[in-house]
Amino acid sequence: MPQKDPTLDIQERVVEIEGETAFAYLAVARKLVQEGRRVISFGIGQPDFPTPHHIREAAKKALDEGFTGYTETAGIPELREAIAWYLNSRYGADVSPEEVIATTGAKTAIFLGMALYLRPGDEVIIPDPSYYAYAQVAKLFGARPVYVPMKFEPGLGFRFDIEGIERAVSEKTRMIVVNNPHNPTGSVFPPDQVEAIHDIARRRGLIILADEIYDNFLYTEKPFKSTLSLPDWRENLVYVNGFSKTFSMTGWRLGYVVLRREVIPKALDLAVTIYSCPPSIAQKAGVAALRGDWGPVREMVEEFRSRARILYDILSQAEGIEPYLPEGAFYMFPRVAGLLRKTGLSVEQLAEKLLYSYGVLVLPGTSFPESVGREHVRLSFATATRDVKEGAEIIVRASRELSRG
Repeated sequence: MPQKDPTLDIQERVVEIEGETAFAYLAVARKLVQEGRRVISFGIGQPDFPTPHHIREAAKKALDEGFTGYTETAGIPELREAIAWYLNSRYGADVSPEEVIATTGAKTAIFLGMALYLRPGDEVIIPDPSYYAYAQVAKLFGARPVYVPMKFEPGLGFRFDIEGIERAVSEKTRMIVVNNPHNPTGSVFPPDQVEAIHDIARRRGLIILADEIYDNFLYTEKPFKSTLSLPDWRENLVYVNGFSKTFSMTGWRLGYVVLRREVIPKALDLAVTIYSCPPSIAQKAGVAALRGDWGPVREMVEEFRSRARILYDILSQAEGIEPYLPEGAFYMFPRVAGLLRKTGLSVEQLAEKLLYSYGVLVLPGTSFPESVGREHVRLSFATATRDVKEGAEIIVRASRELSRG
């Protein structure tokens, strides 16, 4: 006899998957706001700028012209051509439009890339900390995440542990995840580190899943090395990018994956089974985004550069917090180990204290697996400059008050 209702008997790999903590904390913050509390949020990774006007107008035009039906699963030709043009002009790659699949956001691109290559028992090397979704998708396909802690240098931020990645490779390793610029740390990894990981993948016959969704958020003069600029990238690379961050199009759900030509047919079979095609209207908007005026993007990036400096300058005055100047994306992942020692709090308790007692939302580093985050919090500065300043000042005050007990 069955021991429980069949509708409660969820597939065990799905049971293992963990949701995104950022959205859970955001829901709590919104509830506090509804209760009349003021909350400054450093939580969600979403630009606070509107989608640029010319992109919205392109979507309206598509609506007016009745462009509201199914499209090709891979995306309309002009979108794939625009994506290939952007990647080739930016990185000197030789991507063909036929090697591009437009997806319903970059998360779907990650899902497709892992679905194509991961098998039960495979291992996926993921730098720690990391964006949560990589491990969850890997687990869904029966693969095991293998975390390699990144190196934190006070005042400088994070770098890959290349030797650690090399040591983590086993006969079961199938894939290495590279997110650059990096969420949650805001690091931009030096070209020699990107090349070193490519060398490991080439020598050991591994796939690199490269997520470069933040590639336009760069705040230093240090060079950014895209994996698409590597020689013979087709032999080892699954490339992920999208429109959500660069063009402030998070709700439009439009991303893309670049794959070698030979696997595109099976990737399309998988894609059409999952989502049929990306939203037609969003695709027209995506063409306008890539081919149109990049002035609003440059203005947004400059504003974020300024916010990064404001956040760093103010948090440098905090007790027990080690900030650094973010190099890219729109995050800082400062170490709070000193504050945790002084207060006896865990990082989750610290985040709760800042939210409920001080009205500032930060994410505990444990939201970004696996172990490094126990001594860190993530702050997204994709919020109004005045809130960045006020929120950072409140954190400084909180650090001093909490340190005194």
